[in-house]
Amino acid sequence: MKQKLDLPDVIPIFPLPGALLLPRSRLPLQLFEPRFLAMLNDTLKTDGRLIGMVQPYTAADGSKKLHSIGCSGRVTAMSETEDGRYMITLSGMSRFRMLDEVEGFSPYRRARVNWDGFDADLGGEETDPGLDRDALMDLLQRFFEDRGLNTDWDSMSDAEPELLINSLSMLCPFEAEERQALLEAPSLVTRRETLVTLIEYALHGGDDSKMLQ
Repeated sequence: MKQKLDLPDVIPIFPLPGALLLPRSRLPLQLFEPRFLAMLNDTLKTDGRLIGMVQPYTAADGSKKLHSIGCSGRVTAMSETEDGRYMITLSGMSRFRMLDEVEGFSPYRRARVNWDGFDADLGGEETDPGLDRDALMDLLQRFFEDRGLNTDWDSMSDAEPELLINSLSMLCPFEAEERQALLEAPSLVTRRETLVTLIEYALHGGDDSKMLQ
């Protein structure tokens, strides 16, 4: 287990719309912009090899903002393509709360972060005793058919609760704000409940009244 004291106060930030990383999950990324290649190069020189994934959003006044809660990932795999792009894998470590961005000369963004309140992220795999797998799989099949999506149903049926729920949260075609709600869910149980609500909402065409019938 990675100890909390090993987590740095300042980490590089990768604001990528629609991307969701969760603790103990893996997110493949493709890097090609010079600023992000510089970020990767600097990250690989650190002990933790951490990059913070944060959702950007547009505020009511039209300004570009970053959500206050993101998730850090450790670079655990990397390969280079012939045209100079890098394919990396981030393994989710812990969520964090952004305090402020750090000014400096780096071409990429960095932030001072706080890790308090996310101790469970650094622990063992979470469980979901109330998971009704049959009901969830039935709902998923209807959702995937409605969206014309395919998946490996056998692997999904055998997956442990955390792997199943987190993988679906990351893979399902939700809006950015919906993904942020899944990220901020305080436990696996609440993430599953949020996931089910989002799927049911989508199946009813975004009509709340139909969900209450």
